Amino acid sequence: MDKPPFDDVARLTRRISLALGETPADLLITGCQLVNVLSGEIHAASVAVADGVVLGFGDYPAREVVDAGGRFLCPGFLDGHIHIESTLLSPPEFARAVAPHGTCAVVCDPHEIANVMGPAGIEYMLAASRNLPLTFYVMMSSCVPATHMETSGAAITPQDIRRMLAADYPFADQMLGLAEVMNYPGVLARDPLMLAKIAAARGRVVDGHAPLLTGKRLNAYILAGPGSDHECTRLEEAREKLRKGMQVMIREGSTEQNLADLAPLVTPENAWRFSLVSDDRDPVDIKKHGHMNELVRRAVAHGISPVAAVAMASINTARYFRLPGRGAVAPGYRADLVLVDDLETFAVSRVWLGGRDVRDLNLACREVPVPNNTMRPAQVTPETFRIPAKPGRVRVIGLVPGQIVTRGLTLEPRLADGLALADPGRDLAKLAVIERHHATGNVGLGFVQGLGLAAGAIAGTVSHDSHNLIVAGVNDADMAFAAQTLTKVGGGFCVVKDGRILAVVELPVAGLMSAGCLDELEKSLAYLGGAYASVSAPGKADAHPFMSMSFLSLAVIPELKLTDKGLVDVESFSLIDLFVAES
Repeated sequence: MDKPPFDDVARLTRRISLALGETPADLLITGCQLVNVLSGEIHAASVAVADGVVLGFGDYPAREVVDAGGRFLCPGFLDGHIHIESTLLSPPEFARAVAPHGTCAVVCDPHEIANVMGPAGIEYMLAASRNLPLTFYVMMSSCVPATHMETSGAAITPQDIRRMLAADYPFADQMLGLAEVMNYPGVLARDPLMLAKIAAARGRVVDGHAPLLTGKRLNAYILAGPGSDHECTRLEEAREKLRKGMQVMIREGSTEQNLADLAPLVTPENAWRFSLVSDDRDPVDIKKHGHMNELVRRAVAHGISPVAAVAMASINTARYFRLPGRGAVAPGYRADLVLVDDLETFAVSRVWLGGRDVRDLNLACREVPVPNNTMRPAQVTPETFRIPAKPGRVRVIGLVPGQIVTRGLTLEPRLADGLALADPGRDLAKLAVIERHHATGNVGLGFVQGLGLAAGAIAGTVSHDSHNLIVAGVNDADMAFAAQTLTKVGGGFCVVKDGRILAVVELPVAGLMSAGCLDELEKSLAYLGGAYASVSAPGKADAHPFMSMSFLSLAVIPELKLTDKGLVDVESFSLIDLFVAES
């Protein structure tokens, strides 16, 4: 059912009067070409709006008339899978950034802050997103911690899931279901805790997260409950999941970009089974290029028809998440409307959210309250990063440009004085993940190739999924200083060289988000980018170094990752030695 039921006779009576034209509408948009995602066509229309909903098409008396001048009217865009924390923006500032680009609603999984603060972190996000012009729907985080091979700041239990998905929960209108079930090995192994979490969401939408899963293992995973997947990176992988009934969420984020590979799978017959999602989006990308309007533009550029691309960012997502009255322009639907100049650039001309012009909404920058400092690592010194040499080669995490999957490499280490060292000449940096929630002293050590570091160190407290302190560098002293710097400021990003701080971006909200405005954050990130460029090798710099680094600890994405407990072989879902002995 796409449209909501009416249970208020007075409201229904008024809407009938409005729809008949007996009472003036609030708004009439004339002269538009309607991108109709229900009929699958583009047609001329005049669209009447009142009380925040679409009344219908035709010539209506209205208090305000807007001539679209032949522009294209689309339904407001929905992002079906995003982590707001990864934008580094608070919910109010995120809304201020994306609403003018036509985003009317997002379905977010707050498992980043949940891994730091637990249920209190989710409730912080819910409270911060109330009464905003953009609707924030929330999927209850399923994997906190994501795996047993890392240390998170908190845990989400089946009891938490049941409580926060209950009908009497204070934020019940925002809660849709269970977020991405990343621990697919746990599901397949019939881990009682993982299955109890899925069972706690009975009757709700359950999102999946199963990169490269296939065959009978995929069958079993789907039977357990997950109905979507946003981790497809290969055409045949997406085809199998589509054939088996999953909603394929094509991800096009700042570092994870899958549209080019998956777009050929979308046809007129199956397009309704696809959604466009951003997952993780850089705030500067949002400011420069937009949000879902940019994903729709890219989809069209990759050969998907404009009507299908718009549907993938609106009605398809609304239907999957059981959001009646969202995702289309038709009588009874919420009046989320985007007027674009053309169907190639999708340059936004006007936006209405709930029938209100976004320019008239209160979107002024406002600072949000900052929770208590969440930076509590054990003492870090240069000795923390020493790697004693052993016989044989070392396993190295190999970055894959434009993806969050990595390669598992084995390389000859650079040795000196009985230690394994970074080797900038081979783009080989030392990598460390330091537990920062409970002062356990856990430190995972390894190497990464592809960050382009030639000197110094970079560090961040955004490191999926447990968001421990992650540091990459070419010398131990600078790595220690970078870790100490972020501990002192309460989290964020920094660049250090020769014992000097070149740049710091402070993220005091759980070490994940700024408490201030996008403009200020953009300036700080630009300065950070310049500092990174000064320590990177010419021609080898990563386009999004801190976002790329943040995924190097994501122990549910193949092939090789690093957590505070050590090196993780994601395929075997186990901790492995850094050194590979000679056979």
